[in-house]
Amino acid sequence: MQIQIGDQTLTLNVQYSKGKKISLKIDGAGRLNVKAPKGTADEVILNAVQGHSAWITEKLRSLEAAKQVPQPKAYEEEGSFLYLGKEYLLHELIGTGERDAEALKLALKKFYFNSLKKVVAERMPPYQNQLKVKPKSFEIVESRTKWGSCSADKKLTFNYRLAMAPPEVIDYVIVHELCHLLHMNHDRSFWRRLGGIMPDYKDKEEFLARFGGFMTL
Repeated sequence: MQIQIGDQTLTLNVQYSKGKKISLKIDGAGRLNVKAPKGTADEVILNAVQGHSAWITEKLRSLEAAKQVPQPKAYEEEGSFLYLGKEYLLHELIGTGERDAEALKLALKKFYFNSLKKVVAERMPPYQNQLKVKPKSFEIVESRTKWGSCSADKKLTFNYRLAMAPPEVIDYVIVHELCHLLHMNHDRSFWRRLGGIMPDYKDKEEFLARFGGFMTL
């Protein structure tokens, strides 16, 4: 089944189930997966999907942007780098001195590590109180695939690159991992608990999907 959204012709992967509602999901590859009650007419499905055309267009645009290759960074005094969602010149974040590009890169990474540790330590307690949880510890780490994690022994980790994100996005990752202290899986209870603390969490997920590839050294 295909549908026209803007100037794109998209293929729908339709699965029929015992549910009572039509649901739509776009996976990381940009495929449109639709779940519909058994016996639902094609016209009804197409109308339902068309009603989400604006969301579909934005989601596909975000996925495309996430695939773009970030431009190499200029490790010099006037180079531009992100910190807490804003751009700064390198010399505004760290002392540049007479160091070469590799030394400046290492110094900037250390700055991000230390800064994020302070930010998380300051911003996590209010959410701990709301959720009535307490992690055993937290650590700032380097990861290519995860923004944060929660282990079975209640230890949390946060990717140092989050120091480049706006504070509210850092909050999202903090709350996400704290919720895992109550629900280790991404089941309905987890998302319900997360949404109760941060109703707009999908906006934060969208930000990381769209701009996470640019938050790098």
